[in-house]
Amino acid sequence: MPLYIRDDQVNDLAETALKITGRTNKTELVRDALEAFIHVHSAKESLSDKVAKIQAKAAEHGIVADGADDKSLMDDAWGEPDVH
Repeated sequence: MPLYIRDDQVNDLAETALKITGRTNKTELVRDALEAFIHVHSAKESLSDKVAKIQAKAAEHGIVADGADDKSLMDDAWGEPDVH
């Protein structure tokens, strides 16, 4: 299915990109841009995967969540009275 660029601003962006890259073919330019966009956005890790990696690294160094409540530590760090 053909792709027609009917927006002057989008066409101007494509023309600028052609000049910058030295290319002469808008179809190749659009294909490469879309492939790069898809690659970048599909390669993004989910937040839960990022957190899991951080937790794994911490565990390698002996840092594990012990379920302790750090409220009193945080209250002390911020100079607030402990309300427990």
